[in-house]
Amino acid sequence: MTEEHSHQFERGTDGPKVIVVGVDGSDSSLRAAHYAGGLARRQRALLAIVYVQPVMAAVVALGVPVAETTNEIAEDLVKYVREAAERVRGIFDVRWEFHTFRGDPYNGLVT
Repeated sequence: MTEEHSHQFERGTDGPKVIVVGVDGSDSSLRAAHYAGGLARRQRALLAIVYVQPVMAAVVALGVPVAETTNEIAEDLVKYVREAAERVRGIFDVRWEFHTFRGDPYNGLVT
């Protein structure tokens, strides 16, 4: 085999190294996370789960503790993901990370 042909295409192994999914606690975002987890497992990719904590200037001006609330949501999401990962441990191995940022969802997911 020549060096030119030493790396050949193999079906199912040319996918992404990282799959990013945004979650906000809604049913649809959690379904998306489950789907992304299946993709990550099949592709042997890292699953990056992202929660973007909203920054609402009007609410902050009124003194509502938004940061505390969004931190609680982030903590609940991490707990949910850990429990889901524990349920399938030994059956499915998925590498995952949880990231949280403050700001708008687009920039948080890009980051």
